[in-house]
Amino acid sequence: MRDGEPPFLEPWHAQAMAMADLLVKSGQVSSKSWAEALGAQISASAARGAADNSEAYFGAVLSALERLLANDGKVSAAELHEREHAWEEAYLRTPHGQPVKLD
Repeated sequence: MRDGEPPFLEPWHAQAMAMADLLVKSGQVSSKSWAEALGAQISASAARGAADNSEAYFGAVLSALERLLANDGKVSAAELHEREHAWEEAYLRTPHGQPVKLD
């Protein structure tokens, strides 16, 4: 978050952080493994030349969550792929300005 910028620019930013917080507080993911996974994703993003902004940061948050859950066997790569495409289909069929709803 930059000075004067709200902590979350999009609702999904807050939701991703809430999921990470819940996973750590419930003991599903250790705080150490969360910090390591997020740090690795931020470093990878920077190495690819991504901008240093909120969108890149929360993209790293999402990637870290996906990687941790997949590595721990809590979510399969196939499940992640299916969910991603379901969201894409829902987004594409949603009229502009309306909330996206996943069936």
